[in-house]
Amino acid sequence: MNIRIVFLTPAAMLMIPALLYAQTDPGPRPGPPAAGQPLPGLTPAEMAGFQEGARRFLEIVSVTGTQPGAPDRGLGPRFNLNSCAGCHAQPAVGGSSPALNSPQVPQANPQIALATAYGAKNNVPPFITVNGPVRVVRFVKNPDGSADGGVHALFTITGRTDAAGCSIAQPDFATAVAAGNAIFRIPTPVFGAGLIESIQDAAILANKAANAAAKTALGISGHENRNGNDGTITRFGWKAQNKSLEIFAGEAYNVEEGVTNELFPTERDETPGCVLNATPEDRTDYSAASILAGLSDTTVFGSFMRFLAPAGPAQPMPPQRNAPPPNGQNTFNQIGCALCHTPSLTTGISSSAALTQKPVPLYSDLLVHHMGSGLADGILQGTAVGDEFRTAPLWGLGQRIFFLHDGRATDLKQAIEAHSSNGSEASKVVGAFNALPPQAQQDLLNFLRSL
Repeated sequence: MNIRIVFLTPAAMLMIPALLYAQTDPGPRPGPPAAGQPLPGLTPAEMAGFQEGARRFLEIVSVTGTQPGAPDRGLGPRFNLNSCAGCHAQPAVGGSSPALNSPQVPQANPQIALATAYGAKNNVPPFITVNGPVRVVRFVKNPDGSADGGVHALFTITGRTDAAGCSIAQPDFATAVAAGNAIFRIPTPVFGAGLIESIQDAAILANKAANAAAKTALGISGHENRNGNDGTITRFGWKAQNKSLEIFAGEAYNVEEGVTNELFPTERDETPGCVLNATPEDRTDYSAASILAGLSDTTVFGSFMRFLAPAGPAQPMPPQRNAPPPNGQNTFNQIGCALCHTPSLTTGISSSAALTQKPVPLYSDLLVHHMGSGLADGILQGTAVGDEFRTAPLWGLGQRIFFLHDGRATDLKQAIEAHSSNGSEASKVVGAFNALPPQAQQDLLNFLRSL
């Protein structure tokens, strides 16, 4: 019997821990989605509003309501998708972008088929791919060099059977991309959005002021975004630019699907021959048989999101008195992640008991922070400048597929490291993450996937 003895150099011995503990994102948790349910404690009337909102969230919109299976009208003239649930699908209705062959969305990215649905003549831009993510596009500047920042819808209704007489062209995406003038956004999840809406401004500001010395030592500042009219804190969207869920819904209905409504009643493209319905297309129906049936889509979309429960963690356990946090959570707190990704805030007194003085385990401070040149998109929204983004809530992260505002990352470790670049408030925290022993990094990744 031959026995071979191998002697390792000191450098090779140092590599053993990394080989034994390769830090990998465990990936989206398998199993049924821990999301999509109503908040506990809703009244029967609130539950009815939630259910009606959920039903309409799934409805497909066509131009005039004559497409089979799409009886709602108002699509276009320019649009990105034809239903709310098309964007907000993963891991359940209300979530973020789906991916090819996910359990909930077994077909390809829905934007692919929609480009030519019902006779449409659109080309699929190269940044829209079959395995996702669902994306929308903003242009940073106008042709004259002035600031743009608006959404330029991917598709038009030109050629559709229900849009005879309309002839408009898609934007020149190729030129915009080549010039670095196109930036992308993916859908933000709306799980637990009513709880976020119910957090008082004072609670957000008190949390902003907390742990000041630790934040200063790590270069973390951050500030609230505010409504330009009443001065109150805005909190929805990638730059916390929207004030309320109903405004969020009305804007998305108009910008993403092209449906005019009582909050956004003007068509975004008024080219003759392409405005095929009276506006607003979505409106309160005062002749309906019931109050609920007569409410506009935007109103019941708001009710659905307001009463939608947060995405749940993996196998939640009841808290144990004086029990230390798991290793990954402990590391999350120690290296400074929790200074921006605040584990929990509390709602104020709401007109709904289901939203009154409730814990909100969102893992966000709802502030916008400088994220540096690596993530900057050059878009100004409210008081958020080109490299500032809202601290993304982490609840539900365990079943999310795409990360960062533009969906560029599908790996948590990659997403963490993208937080570090010139000018980023997160750079020192990312440096602390990179300095962790391999097993500690893995524990942290596992903890994030447990949320």
